[in-house]
Amino acid sequence: MKQADIRVKICGITQLDQAQAIVELGIMTLGFICVPQSPRYIAPLQLQAIVRGLWEQPIDRIGVFVDATLSEIQQVVSIAGLTGVQLHGHESPEFCRQLRQELPELSLIKAFRVRDPQQLEQTRPYQSIVDSLLLDAYDPKAVDPGQYGGTGHVIAWERLQQFRPDCPWWLAGGITAQNVQQALQWVMPHGIDVSSGVELAPGQKDLQKVAALLATLSVGLV
Repeated sequence: MKQADIRVKICGITQLDQAQAIVELGIMTLGFICVPQSPRYIAPLQLQAIVRGLWEQPIDRIGVFVDATLSEIQQVVSIAGLTGVQLHGHESPEFCRQLRQELPELSLIKAFRVRDPQQLEQTRPYQSIVDSLLLDAYDPKAVDPGQYGGTGHVIAWERLQQFRPDCPWWLAGGITAQNVQQALQWVMPHGIDVSSGVELAPGQKDLQKVAALLATLSVGLV
């Protein structure tokens, strides 16, 4: 996987003006936290307003859920006009299959918080069901669903060096402009998912940090 092929997803968007600015920088995948316990939570109608403000932009709009019911996910997708769903909780392969059947047009991402290499085996039953996987850092202190992502903790990248799933995958967990090149020396994801690494505060993105991240990736191409 060449860095030129790596997609960048900025997650935890809460404001339209920041979403528009991030898209103008060239980011075509945005993530929105649909978990009420999260400090980055955005309500469905607020999310709808952002999506409508970006309606003419050909971007992927991913809603992040943690152990939500099928009906809850369907409702938010319908209200907000999402193009994809990321499941960041304990959702089973069967649940993912049901969601796929109910919303076949949506991109489906299943996230895993990686504590040790053995946990990577848990991804196998999902690889033929979802469109992509996402590996995030495991934080033992994050017991609230609202803390399952965006903690700033970094995965031990060397543990993922042999990870070769049968579907595309995203790398998350404390990625910044300062460490992204180091991460990509160890692993070959199809995309990187960034939240806390480009923030001033939860849900408040720092556009300079976003630009610096993209610049760092560009430098790595030459």
